[in-house]
Amino acid sequence: MSYLSDKLLVTGYLMLLLSGTVNATDKTATTEASVDSDVAPLLDVYKSPSCGCCQKWIDHAEHAGFKITAHNTNSLSQIKAEHGILPQYQSCHTGISKDGFVFEGHIPASIVQRFLANPPEGTIGLAAPGMPMGSPGMEMGNRRDDYDVLLLNSDGSSTIYEQIIAAK
Repeated sequence: MSYLSDKLLVTGYLMLLLSGTVNATDKTATTEASVDSDVAPLLDVYKSPSCGCCQKWIDHAEHAGFKITAHNTNSLSQIKAEHGILPQYQSCHTGISKDGFVFEGHIPASIVQRFLANPPEGTIGLAAPGMPMGSPGMEMGNRRDDYDVLLLNSDGSSTIYEQIIAAK
């Protein structure tokens, strides 16, 4: 769970406790609230079975609060084509939200969360084309590339959603 989710959970429980609705020994209330899967954003991630950086990105996303189902496949090109991800936007793995938005490549989880909280109309998702060094899952010591996270529009075009500038 994320820090914010934990804080909201504790605040809600304290409010119930103070109102007398739940007593301090009621284990059911805390157990049910702590396993609420509706709180965690869900992503299906399609990747090559042999790709280590994809697994590192999945670890990054799970640490940020996502619930990931990983799918090892040798048909990544087909999955990307079926979801409208043009070749110039492609990377090594593809995440798909429960609402059908795509997240291509090594996008920081905080940016994916921001997008999901308020997806712009006429878009299919985000992409970090290629494999930018220093991006989540592509850490290489102090080596970092500047890169753009692109907003993928339904018409096949893109615009910059956020620029990632490496600390110099």
